[in-house]
Amino acid sequence: MRARVVRVALVAATVALVLLAVPLAVAIRYAFFADEGGELERDAMAAVVRVGPDFTVGDPVELHAARPGEGLALYDASGRLRSGAGPALGGGVVTRALAGDVAQSRSGGELVVAVPVSSGERVIGVIRAATSAGTVWTRVFWGWAALLGLCLVALGAAVGVARRQASVLTAPLEALAGTSLAVADGDLTARAEQNTIPEIDEVARAHNTMVDRLAQLLEHERNFTANASHQLRTPLAGLQLGLEAALADPDADPRAALAEAAERSRHLDHTIEEVLRLARSGLGTLPSVREQPAGDVLEAADRRWHGPFAQDGRRLTMTWEPEAGRLPVPGHTVEQVVDILLDNAHRHGRGTVTVTLRDLETALALDVADEGSADLDPRAIFERGMGDGSGIGLALARQLADAAGGRLSLASTAPTRFTLLLPLHEDL
Repeated sequence: MRARVVRVALVAATVALVLLAVPLAVAIRYAFFADEGGELERDAMAAVVRVGPDFTVGDPVELHAARPGEGLALYDASGRLRSGAGPALGGGVVTRALAGDVAQSRSGGELVVAVPVSSGERVIGVIRAATSAGTVWTRVFWGWAALLGLCLVALGAAVGVARRQASVLTAPLEALAGTSLAVADGDLTARAEQNTIPEIDEVARAHNTMVDRLAQLLEHERNFTANASHQLRTPLAGLQLGLEAALADPDADPRAALAEAAERSRHLDHTIEEVLRLARSGLGTLPSVREQPAGDVLEAADRRWHGPFAQDGRRLTMTWEPEAGRLPVPGHTVEQVVDILLDNAHRHGRGTVTVTLRDLETALALDVADEGSADLDPRAIFERGMGDGSGIGLALARQLADAAGGRLSLASTAPTRFTLLLPLHEDL
């Protein structure tokens, strides 16, 4: 592109110089010949004052010395040479001057000016001044050479400026191309820098906006995949273990096993629905969901998690006041948050796990506590990648809580206690 910009600038400069130089060259030629004609006329006028009326009766006339390369001659009324350097017969230019006017011509390789000599009101002779036209042309050629030199200097300056401007114009585009290649190679942190050219700067901003949106989409997709795998892993494992246990025990009640499998399947369906809804809504508020009594949500969680804790020799207790248990909450969302907190307590906590539901009049407080301790910064524990595991669960739980209009926080580190606050009214 740089070569193209330089080429365009060079063509434009050349056209401009030609349009300027051609009239100047014509003007130089005209000016030099006009200047030389004026010099000849002045020399002829100076000679005229030396010619007296007596030369017509034979008195000698002595003309002043001419300039180098110039010839001065005096002709009588019949056009014959009387004095000076010139042809024997004056020719047409002298004839025209005998009519009383200054005459000028260029013929035979000479530039000639003839000035009439008058006495009284009668023309008695003519002063002829002549010089070689080649001398004038030499001056014209030198003038043209100077003009050509100036044009070449101007053209060189135009090329230099064009190269500089081409560099200024192409450098941001080359940088933008490099940024685009970096993004194509997978570096979504690459961003185009701002520059002083508004049009290219606008392209860079549009490119950065596109990359930002692309990065958000990819991050969104990665989060969705991670969230789905994290949330489906435990329910699927529970469903598989329940079915395998029923198959291994010949005395097991198949209806009970099928009922448990059906409940776990419904929970899986709720999990998939919640993850999809969260993925579609981004980080904003989730669309309205079916509300359930808080007590029903906790009872279902107790049925899902009582067995895993009991297998590890740990207790799971859930307490709530009847009034608090009847308050409506976004069922599927709270279900997922409780599952994440219980899974976290099961994997990383110790001792008895206590789930407490409290009515704060303006909000519901759901506490999940165990007898372990959290060594991480309470502000960083909800970031993805933090902790000893995948670092997804708590980040997803906070995202779900925020999207439902609530707030999830680490209320205590020793012992570990997470608190989910859910507003009961729209103005809170």
